[in-house]
Amino acid sequence: MYDKPSPTDLPTGARRTVLVALPHKPEPAPTTVEQVLLGAARTIARVGLHHGDYVRGALSHAELEVPLYVRPMSVVGAIRHAATGSPQRASQLADMAVSFLALSLADGPTWTDLLSLEAHVEDWSDGLSAVEVVAVLEQVATAPERGVA
Repeated sequence: MYDKPSPTDLPTGARRTVLVALPHKPEPAPTTVEQVLLGAARTIARVGLHHGDYVRGALSHAELEVPLYVRPMSVVGAIRHAATGSPQRASQLADMAVSFLALSLADGPTWTDLLSLEAHVEDWSDGLSAVEVVAVLEQVATAPERGVA
């Protein structure tokens, strides 16, 4: 009954450590811009803020074993992750959330195309810490509820 070797047993009889990766259970899909911004704030608070590409080492072969949703994300990457489950996949709701955030920031963008809005959000977050970005995302997402303009 117990004579079968365990998958962690080596032929020499020694044992080895096995990494078990549990599946990522995403949150329910958001339906509003406010939910996306609050989800992005939770994501940045959980994994950290990255300045640059959407996620750290997105094209690095050395970090392939680390899933994208565990790596620190930029603000645009966190918004996309909150809307679609992937920091690299775009959707109409994610684009609306990026646009809403870009137009809510002081010194609004010069151009209103999507790439300019994303660049404006990334430029804004460059000098901020993760805590400051989370606070602004939560404030922008809940401003209509508080009656703040």
